[in-house]
Amino acid sequence: MLLTRGNRITWLGHATFKITTPSGKVALIDPWVLGNPSCPEPLKKLERVDAMLISHGHGDHIGDAVTLGKKHKPQIACTYEIYQWLTSKGVENVCPMNKGGTQRLGEIEVTMVDAKHSSGIEDEGKVIYAGEPAGFVVRLPGGLTMYHAGDTAVFGDMKLIGELYEPELACLPIGDLFTMGPREAAKAIRLLNVRHVVPMHYGTFPVLTGTPAALRSITQDILGLEIHVLKPGETLAEQ
Repeated sequence: MLLTRGNRITWLGHATFKITTPSGKVALIDPWVLGNPSCPEPLKKLERVDAMLISHGHGDHIGDAVTLGKKHKPQIACTYEIYQWLTSKGVENVCPMNKGGTQRLGEIEVTMVDAKHSSGIEDEGKVIYAGEPAGFVVRLPGGLTMYHAGDTAVFGDMKLIGELYEPELACLPIGDLFTMGPREAAKAIRLLNVRHVVPMHYGTFPVLTGTPAALRSITQDILGLEIHVLKPGETLAEQ
């Protein structure tokens, strides 16, 4: 059983997560909400956003960053290149960082880690370089540490992420084609030595064919592993 220490982790579909701390502060990871076909309509209206984490520049991860950034004025963690683009659009409170760095955004502490993918922002018919893609290790109130891998292939240094940061929960893409599929995600679980996993980045579009069932079938030998299969809009929290 995952002890969330009063934090509530809601999957909004695709790679977007809403984290609500015990005090009611809200952090959003990969803000693709309004245009996200997987996100339930009632959850597309966000009353507050205090922090925002952006893993890379693709539209299905950064799509509503400008709109939400201007409306709620959260602290935003992202690469320096995304910082430059956001500020050029009039977004305030952007806190640039890079891989290996750690900073505090209100109640949460964020470390940016590696990811193997690509990153570019489509803007007025052009693709703008958005720095390298990243993942995040997020330390929440009460001591819960979660790892959001962003869009990535499996890579050997996930073992270092597990050793250095010891995440209790990992949000891993499994959709295949543009990210890891179940086979690679299963290897990532072993490298990270994590026992709680939320699959993400699957099922949003027909080409994202990886499934939680496939992931479960090839990780049955991992003692104590819990794969938390959420429907968009569902929340991980103590009952």
